[in-house]
Amino acid sequence: MAETHSTPRSAVLHRNTRFVPKKAVGGKGSYIFLEDGTMFLDSTGGAAVSCLGHGHEQVNQAVINQINQLSYCHSAFFSTEVTEELAQFLTDSTGGKLSKLYIVSSGSEAVEAALKLARQYYLELPTPQPQRTRFIARSPSYHGITLGALAAGGHVIRRQPFEPLLSQNTSHVSPCYAYRGKKDGESDAEYVARLAAELEAEFQRVGSENVCAFIAEPIVGAVCVPIVP
Repeated sequence: MAETHSTPRSAVLHRNTRFVPKKAVGGKGSYIFLEDGTMFLDSTGGAAVSCLGHGHEQVNQAVINQINQLSYCHSAFFSTEVTEELAQFLTDSTGGKLSKLYIVSSGSEAVEAALKLARQYYLELPTPQPQRTRFIARSPSYHGITLGALAAGGHVIRRQPFEPLLSQNTSHVSPCYAYRGKKDGESDAEYVARLAAELEAEFQRVGSENVCAFIAEPIVGAVCVPIVP
């Protein structure tokens, strides 16, 4: 009789529905330990979530201390000392360019909140500007998995299956990608001026009075492309 191998069963809707991934059972430093004994180099840090490494004693203790003190409270009604300290630390790090911090749980949620905040700003002005419903972003940027963030992004393959669901209020301009975008003999200054002119032209095309915000990544996270000065 031929030997058969049963596929492990899982109630989790995994990213790939055709197989159940091996379980990670631990981690230390830059490595994740799998259930079969494999040491797996975590080269992404979970998209930077674990950028301080796994099993970091100081980080672990800080989490334990906070859970022992207070595990959750609703931010609509309460603040906490640790939240205030984090907000002060991060706003101070901007050298006065930012004064407030809004804490959320993911990058997608942050982009959604930023889009809404840009819109609300214009509604809260002494003379409201409700016509501002447009956003301008770059191609092929990626701003998140949720529908608003996906609409703001310009990643064609990720957008494609959901195009009928995406809002049509975002248009896209060229990325700042000198390796592929600069013309022969073009200086950085000339390249930047050309990109700025393209952005200005897009503002004029959609009507600058209709634009809520221009959303751009200082460093393109998916490929780590730095902008030119």
